[in-house]
Amino acid sequence: MWSVTMDTRTRIQEVALELFTEHGYEKTSLREVAERLGVTKAALYYHFKSKEEIVNSFVEDRILVMDELIRWAESQPPGVELRRAVLTRYADDLFGRNRFAVMRFFEQNQTVLKNLSAGLQMRDRMLRVARLLAGPDQSAENEVRAALAIFAVHSSFFTMRPEITAQDRHDVALKVAFELLDRIAEVEAEGEKVDAGHR
Repeated sequence: MWSVTMDTRTRIQEVALELFTEHGYEKTSLREVAERLGVTKAALYYHFKSKEEIVNSFVEDRILVMDELIRWAESQPPGVELRRAVLTRYADDLFGRNRFAVMRFFEQNQTVLKNLSAGLQMRDRMLRVARLLAGPDQSAENEVRAALAIFAVHSSFFTMRPEITAQDRHDVALKVAFELLDRIAEVEAEGEKVDAGHR
């Protein structure tokens, strides 16, 4: 049994994530979550009425963090430094707390997320962050580069050897992501030169 000072909601999320990742979302029951927690099903229902509510809760927690990042970014002057700062904050949060478990869940249960309202909201926030990274030139190429910069951070959880530390994953992911962002800046600079030549 966990300490009474621990946030019960957070503990339920952690245990549910463990089980959803180990056995799959569809194959895990609320009864199994309650058993691993060492509580009755009724006690679990006090916080969450369904597995969908549990999943929505940690997706919504992520959305709140992304909303805060988007609000901050939209209040800053645009440019290369802002793009790097946005992606660094994004990566720092993704590598913090129990985010690895959440990312594993997202990867293994993509069809579940597509059917949840929170999953659609998450997609919307991801697109908004990508648009911020793409900058004022919303060309198809820059939109793809911006999306790939975000996915460089995500993929570091799954594509690197297990012995690579979390800090090294973080640093390598940002290095690759910054190369993509720098190319966006180069394309913008090239466009500005062309525009200046036509004046």
